[in-house]
Amino acid sequence: MFASGWWSDLLLALYFAVLTTLAIFGAHRYRMVYLYFRNRHRRPELPGRFPTLPRVTVQLPVYNELYVVERLIDAVCRLDYPGELLEIQVLDDSTDETRERARTRVEHHRERGVDIHYLHRSDRTGFKAGALAAGLASARGEIIGIFDADFVPAPDFLHHTVHYFVDRNVGMVQARWGHINDSYSLLTRIQAVLLDAHFVLEHGGRHRAGAFFNFNGTAGLWRRDAIELAGGWQHDTLTEDMDLSYRAQLAGYRFVFLPDVVAPAEIPVSMGAFKSQQYRWTKGSIQTARKLLPRILASPLTLRVKVEALFHLTANLAYPLMVLLSLLMFPSLLIRFDMGFAEMLLLDVPLFLLATASVTSFYVVSQRELYPDWRHRLKVLPMLLALGIGMCLSNARAVVEALMGKESSFVRTPKYRIESAADGWKQKKYRGIGSLLPWLEVAVGLYFTVAVAYAATQQIFGSIPFLVLFQVGFLYTGALSLWESVELKGRRASSSARPALHPPLTTG
Repeated sequence: MFASGWWSDLLLALYFAVLTTLAIFGAHRYRMVYLYFRNRHRRPELPGRFPTLPRVTVQLPVYNELYVVERLIDAVCRLDYPGELLEIQVLDDSTDETRERARTRVEHHRERGVDIHYLHRSDRTGFKAGALAAGLASARGEIIGIFDADFVPAPDFLHHTVHYFVDRNVGMVQARWGHINDSYSLLTRIQAVLLDAHFVLEHGGRHRAGAFFNFNGTAGLWRRDAIELAGGWQHDTLTEDMDLSYRAQLAGYRFVFLPDVVAPAEIPVSMGAFKSQQYRWTKGSIQTARKLLPRILASPLTLRVKVEALFHLTANLAYPLMVLLSLLMFPSLLIRFDMGFAEMLLLDVPLFLLATASVTSFYVVSQRELYPDWRHRLKVLPMLLALGIGMCLSNARAVVEALMGKESSFVRTPKYRIESAADGWKQKKYRGIGSLLPWLEVAVGLYFTVAVAYAATQQIFGSIPFLVLFQVGFLYTGALSLWESVELKGRRASSSARPALHPPLTTG
């Protein structure tokens, strides 16, 4: 079907270059596992306890969080901390009924004696970073806590975290995210495994090895001086948390990750919400890399810390490479089969295994570290690998936009207060932004369907498992996005003749 020639050699060279680069990124996952186990004994140790507790300001940045804002405010008002030392700020940039709900709930708790304040901005300059900066200007605390709208911190959260600031070099303390609704669907179960691995192995491995890691935007405490000395909250990236984290650590502050302190949160339940979240995180990390990597590499940090920061900030460059690999896999298969390469898979299989097996070990270890029923939780692993591939078109777009310097607004992740399998979300407000991307994802999935059929008919069985991963990943990601879009349009059409129903305001 394909004759040999310079162009086919060039295509094969490009294919193996891409696959090798992805294998290097995959091998770095092994390093994360290695760092975690090598330094497993170096668990965070409490440096002491404050004889007099510091004043804490807890900031709650919200934007159009109709369904969860009351749950958030109530949970933070239950924090067990001396009332005279705890200040709570509701930083509300909302443009909908969230304003009334938040204001009413704040007034309720103020009447009960809680030092809580409602601050509303009509100008969303800087988005979340702007809201945090605006709140900091009037905050009275020397320690600043932050919780996003989908979090429900336990009453004892501050007692488990604040005393680490006895060490004056500690600039930030990050808790691990828990999951309120991880059993809701296949998608939420996959996301739970993804998040667990990020916290347990990436944060755990980097923290214990003395490398830089980042604040995750919520469920953590900051030393106010660290924020201000590092240059404050800035909004020239979509990941203001990662940006400030690296600037603060460059300024000499040490970060602490507490794997045993868990702050439960709601996982996005729709593919559209998950995509928008991943798009923002992906683009923001590359923006941060462009902004800070030159400064990091020119700093007096050790080579080990610099290399780890390089991998951390550039990891999402793998997504455009995944797109390129997706386009090259089938032509490469055709070329080499027609050329009669009996050893055609001798390079492919080891490289694919290096990439996929490293990712597999990454998630297996994290689940085994956290849960007694870890084997049961790993049933989603094949779909997790497939989803990671299926997301590459959306995330590759984010990477390209960041590299080109294209700015975009901060798109929040919709939250619906989904706490059990009985809760629904499709009849509620807040929708993701539609696009033609799901159609392209389905098209690529069909392209791989043809590739799988070809490999089966030609008895190239060694390549089929990898082709199926790509096929399922693109079809699942695209088809679920389209199905959600169709369902939501149908519900909007059926309810257009009647007013929207929202849960009543809580007054007690």
